[in-house]
Formats: sequence, structure tokens, C-alpha cells
Amino acid sequence: MMIDLKAAALLLACAVFAAAPASAFQGGADGCGAGSCKDCHALSKQEAATLLKGKVGEVLDVKFSEVPGLWDVDAVYEGEKIPLYLDFSKKYLISGNVIKLDTNVDVTERKYVDMNRIDVSKIPLTDAIVIGDPKAARKIIVFDDPECSFCKKLHPEMEKVVAGHPDIAFLIKMYPLPSHPGSLPKAKAIVCASTKGDNARAVTMLSDALNGRPVPAPDCATDQVEKNIALVKELRIVSTPTLIMPDGRIIPGYKEAAKIVEVLENK
Repeated sequence: MMIDLKAAALLLACAVFAAAPASAFQGGADGCGAGSCKDCHALSKQEAATLLKGKVGEVLDVKFSEVPGLWDVDAVYEGEKIPLYLDFSKKYLISGNVIKLDTNVDVTERKYVDMNRIDVSKIPLTDAIVIGDPKAARKIIVFDDPECSFCKKLHPEMEKVVAGHPDIAFLIKMYPLPSHPGSLPKAKAIVCASTKGDNARAVTMLSDALNGRPVPAPDCATDQVEKNIALVKELRIVSTPTLIMPDGRIIPGYKEAAKIVEVLENK
């Protein structure tokens, strides 16, 4: 996620909001009435755009936040959709991660992922290595680097998922990171096996690469890996492993099997 982490400040702000008595956010009998503080506060999308002029490219939406005293502002910054927060005084802009204390849920990250869903139908899969049943109803796309240590950790977790959930399969696309120059020929060799229809061989070669065993040189001419590299730039994927859920949510990083299933089912 490409949002600056200011968790400490945000947690302090959350604590202040959570600890404040109702009177701090509600008027008395002669003020906003006995209702919610929302009753006497308003912020239009146009006003938010004026307040944030020069700070964001566009304001997409404004609504009351689940955090008391704040508005959620969906905005575009440098071509990327990001969640921001404005306080009811309209004097403070908050950019960072809000954590819900009772559940430890990162509210901001969840919103960021939801805002930046992609159209999975635009990802070509003819080169993908399959773990699980190719006909499974639910398919998770994974971008993998053959020399990525966290990808190595992820693969046993994917095996656990498909063992317990036959309706889930993983479609793995090769994305050799620039920091791993030795990954490129290995990725090409794996893609050659996959595009020739030998999925079992491709899976074995990928496992060998992840575990530091030798992988034969590519036995075909392919530019699919270069196409994958161009695609991840378009999708703003910068690390491996990265999982893409069937509904287009991009989930970066290693996840345990139970967490993968949880994320998949909590749309």
C-alpha cells in the first residue's frame, strides 16, 4: 500500500475521539440539539475539492467516517485512488492508517484495497502456472518471483488452501523483480513449460527455483515475461508475492492459508 504510515499519530487521534464524552461532539439544548454531531455538519464534494486544491488531483466522494468527528474523502493523488480524512472543523487533513482497536482492522488499508480494484479479465492467463483444479470456481491470481523468499513461504500455504478448499485455485504469473537479475531466465524457462501445456513441469521448476535448486535454460522464445513486467507497472504492483482476488482486490505480501481464505470470503 502506497500511503505514508503515521500510525502513532493516528492512533492518538483515534484515542482522543474514542475517549471524548458525547458532549464534545454534540451540542447542548441550545446547540445542535440532542442528536448526533452529524446533524449540524456538512461537507460537499465540491467544498472538499476546494479545501484540498493543490493537494490532490480530484475528489471522488465524501461521506461521514466511521471515526467520530471525521469525513472520509476518496481522492486521486498522482493517478492513484487514496482514502483521506478531514475533521469537522475543516482545518485538518489526515493522511495515514486508522486502526480499529477492538478488531485490529486497518480501516484505511481495507478502504484503499477496495478503492483500487482491478478488472481481472484484463489479465492474460495463458502463461499461468496452476496450483489446484484449473476448473475451480474461485481463482486467485498470484504474481511470483522465482527467487523471492516470501513467495517460497507462500507456496506451502497455497497448497494448504487448495487441499481444504477444492473450489479455490491459484494461477501464478511470473514477475521477476529488477533486484533479482537471476530470476529473469528462470521465469522464462518456467513460462516456456507452462505455455507448452506442461503445468506439472512448470510447477516443479518453480518449486526448484524457489528452493535454490537449478532450473534449466528456457527452451522456447517468449516475450511473455516482459509483458508481465509491463502489466504489473500498469497495475501498480511493486512487490512479490502479490495476490489478486477474483473481485479485483490487490493483496500484497505473504499470507497464511487461513488469512487467504478469510480475505477471499470477506469481500
